[in-house]
Amino acid sequence: MESEVEDDVDLSDIEKATDMPTSATSSSHSDEKDHPSQDNIENSPLYKKMTIIMHVLIFLYSSSFWIQTNTFPFLSKKLGASPVMFGYLETVFSIGLLVGGPLFGRFGDLFGARAAMTMAMASSATTYFILSVTNSIPMLFLSRVPSVFMHAFHAAQMVMTDVTGASDRADALGKLGVSYGLGIVIGPLFGGYLTTNYSEQFACVVGGVICLVAIAIVWIFVPKSTKHKKPPKSKKDGGVFDVKAIFSLLKIPAVAIIIVLKTVTGIPVGVWHSMFTLVNVEKFGIDAQTNGYIMSYVGVVTIIIQGFGIKILTKRYNDGILLKVSLVVKTFCYLALAFTDTLPLYLALIVPMVATGAILNVITNSAITKLVSESDTGTVLGLNMASNSVIRTFSPTMGGYLYSWIGFPVFGMLGFIMTGFTSVSLLTVFSNIKLS
Repeated sequence: MESEVEDDVDLSDIEKATDMPTSATSSSHSDEKDHPSQDNIENSPLYKKMTIIMHVLIFLYSSSFWIQTNTFPFLSKKLGASPVMFGYLETVFSIGLLVGGPLFGRFGDLFGARAAMTMAMASSATTYFILSVTNSIPMLFLSRVPSVFMHAFHAAQMVMTDVTGASDRADALGKLGVSYGLGIVIGPLFGGYLTTNYSEQFACVVGGVICLVAIAIVWIFVPKSTKHKKPPKSKKDGGVFDVKAIFSLLKIPAVAIIIVLKTVTGIPVGVWHSMFTLVNVEKFGIDAQTNGYIMSYVGVVTIIIQGFGIKILTKRYNDGILLKVSLVVKTFCYLALAFTDTLPLYLALIVPMVATGAILNVITNSAITKLVSESDTGTVLGLNMASNSVIRTFSPTMGGYLYSWIGFPVFGMLGFIMTGFTSVSLLTVFSNIKLS
């Protein structure tokens, strides 16, 4: 975060400061003074230790989550849930994450890393243990309730934000995706084995036990707080449910812009992802095994970019340049996607699309934490992640409708229009709003 306030700096000066141009109202400047930046904070002495611990915890969390995710559809079908009912279950899950994200972030800011990660893992374990004894559809819905605070990845982002300086933050946040990706590989395989050889319920028990192991690791190795300073007493006055305090962060122009940017550019991504397997089968005629290879291919590209590419790029270019270039490249990739009719071209386009998506996600996560005071980083990450939950709530329905109405080209055209509009807006109308 940055400590100096200037009056007029271009968007590319993303590592300078946070304010509006000179035409901003005095109230806006007052809001920014309430959220001072931390430009001079370097990596914490806890950096190396917390990096190892957070990667271990995220691997365990991801593995347990994907054991459950791989098992949940089979358990739902076994209990007689129709496809429509399954859709309702997924919608309830997304709404829960949407509501819980900002509240969880506020909780982490007030009570520290250990409490936040413990709550996330405990919520996950409770969800899985309820599923392990589920014998009816109402209990399936009940199992979704604790997932409101199932935000271990969010908690890890909060910790890495606390222990890293501005120059290393994007790389540190990006590498968390590598550990999560490894869990995506291991979890479904292990979950499939447990479901086939034992039962869906037993697989959920194993997922819950993994989360309990993670809680033990948290209490042994994670300090009560990883922030440099305790939050001011005034921050605690409204408690976790102080909605006014949570949404006051949106008064910072660049915070609001980043969240809108993520939402607008995330809609075509969510729509495409929700129909990805169906499109692969219907458009290109591939079988289940080949689709699995494509999914692994996407995963490998993501891991390479987040594990190695982000560090190389952020050392050479500032966040503003990476943000703008990624948006422009992604815009033209969408245009090419709309006219793609062969599998080789489709697979070739996946590389820049996945790469730019990973860069945009990591850079915006990093940039938004540099816009607020250290005592608000968890809350602003919660608001940021809420945009993903909004998209996840309606994108499957929207994707199904658009695909059945227009066909495959709709994914490219939707992305071209929405991402292109965002690119032009950032380069013109909002070019003088600082995003860090």
